[in-house]
Amino acid sequence: MFPESQQENFISMGKTKKTEPFRFKQFAINQDKCNMKVGTDGVLLGAWATVELDGLALDIGTGTGLIALMLAQRNPELRVHAVEIDPASCHQAAENFATCPWSDRLDLFDSSIQDFAAQTSQTYDLIVSNPPFFSGGTFTSPANRQLVRHTVKLPHGDLLKAVQKLLSPAGSFCVVLPVMEGLRFIEMAGHYNLHCVRKTNVRPKPNKPVERLLIQLERQHHPLVEDELVIQQGEPNEWTPDYKALTGEFYLDF
Repeated sequence: MFPESQQENFISMGKTKKTEPFRFKQFAINQDKCNMKVGTDGVLLGAWATVELDGLALDIGTGTGLIALMLAQRNPELRVHAVEIDPASCHQAAENFATCPWSDRLDLFDSSIQDFAAQTSQTYDLIVSNPPFFSGGTFTSPANRQLVRHTVKLPHGDLLKAVQKLLSPAGSFCVVLPVMEGLRFIEMAGHYNLHCVRKTNVRPKPNKPVERLLIQLERQHHPLVEDELVIQQGEPNEWTPDYKALTGEFYLDF
């Protein structure tokens, strides 16, 4: 995974204390009550996921609501549903939705995705998730953050089963995962008739190994489109032109 130092450098871009909102160009994220703060993974996915189709999107495990808000900003015709099981995070996402310019296109559901999928007949043109990815080991401090990133409450099989039910025939499912977990996820997705059609390999720096995969899955087979993204050129906060191009409509400093 990306080093914690990089996450801290990333968050410090806006000179934001953990108790203060993280301010983007068109919205702000209150995050003092959420275990998972604004981080590289969520911003990458929110900026990378396909939003060309006008219709309905679903953000699974919305947390602060960051990715849902990014999708709503990118496509003014898109309506976004967001599901969050943690009560404190759900409350904070509701606050963030209420104060954004697109609150009329955002709907929040306090539920597990397992229960949500079982209870709805709705299908979605786009589903996104920054899912938990640890499947073993012991919890370490801070325990709450580790729990959010652990697959105990959302095994990847449950996530894929929900997506299999909820994704429209021509829809796309986009996720961000560490490399090994991402490769296993792609393989597992095949058992649910979901196929990888786009993949971006993400390096923190040019001389570092790939540490994240941005993955797009669809029901239909298509030739894989694969590329690479490098986040930093060298020094902390020395962002590459490609990263600025991807996320520039969001960050205040870009």
